[in-house]
Amino acid sequence: MSTIAVTDETFQSEVLKSDTPVLVDFWAEWCAPCKAMGPALEAVSEEMDGRVKIAKVNIDDAPDTPMRYHIRNVPTMMIFKSGEVVSTKMGAMTKSKLAEWLAEHA
Repeated sequence: MSTIAVTDETFQSEVLKSDTPVLVDFWAEWCAPCKAMGPALEAVSEEMDGRVKIAKVNIDDAPDTPMRYHIRNVPTMMIFKSGEVVSTKMGAMTKSKLAEWLAEHA
């Protein structure tokens, strides 16, 4: 499964009500480190298909959700389990670090 785009309207159904852990990537089109993370997120999404969902929230298109979670910098990634934030990381990560972090929570 590839990453999914999530909006303010779909955040609850796609993330908070998900049966599997969800990594939410808060990003922006103008953010170079965010764009650099794209291929790593896609690859990890494919490798962990069925165990984890990877959702991307564009902070410019969906401003309410980042505000609710106090997102001040991008990229910021949060892992949600049963509707709760269980871990947060800021800044770009390599694919291996991303997979390692996700494996701790999936």
